[in-house]
Amino acid sequence: MPFRGADTTELITPVLVRDLAALGRVREETSSESVLRRLVTMLVNGVPGCSGGSAELWGEERALLSASHSELIVLAESEDGVPAGPLTEARARRTNVIIPDVLHESRWPGYAGMAIRCGVRSVLVMPIEIADGWLLLLTLYSVRPAAFPDRAVPALAQTLAEQVTVVLTNMWDFDEVRTDAAQMQEALAGRAVIDQAKGIIMQASGCTADEAFQELRRISQHHQVKIADLARLLVSEHRTGGGVTAGRRGGTA
Repeated sequence: MPFRGADTTELITPVLVRDLAALGRVREETSSESVLRRLVTMLVNGVPGCSGGSAELWGEERALLSASHSELIVLAESEDGVPAGPLTEARARRTNVIIPDVLHESRWPGYAGMAIRCGVRSVLVMPIEIADGWLLLLTLYSVRPAAFPDRAVPALAQTLAEQVTVVLTNMWDFDEVRTDAAQMQEALAGRAVIDQAKGIIMQASGCTADEAFQELRRISQHHQVKIADLARLLVSEHRTGGGVTAGRRGGTA
């Protein structure tokens, strides 16, 4: 696995800070998947000694998994088949987990064996609690032992927690606003076509606007269709010269 390595020990770099700031710009195409992909890339490129990374979004179960290498996806998923591992530990205890050297790891021998086969020598797992019970697991991997020194981990974890929590919360808020806007637009479009249908009935029958709406409601209940769908059909038939089939209350439909 062509992991990138480095000898420096400071984990927060100007490149990482810059990229994290850019991550917060919510765009129309932004999604949870795209945020995790970009975040993993930023960590690999911006954290000295980091050779690869993965990001997992958890609710009651794993919802998303993104990684810089396909082997790391397999490694992350491999904990599903072993009694325990660093990711499972971090998720359960909500605490950072560090493996300084996989070759000397005795806590999770099953995981250590799989990590060695992937070329991994050191691991850092950082859990980040998001709103509404969501948890993000960020895992950094290195081909070098002791790539993530204990003294530098808390500052990195805090920086990532602050930035990523804001990004995901803003993105989910944006999605909610976008959904509400789409629903409002659909509702307004439905209201417009209902008004058009009422006008057609009023012109044909000489009734009032309220009577025209009651006629639409009567027909929709009779045929068990939504008023908006019935209105669209009526407007479409009127435009194609199909005429008006609705009459005053008590008429046929």
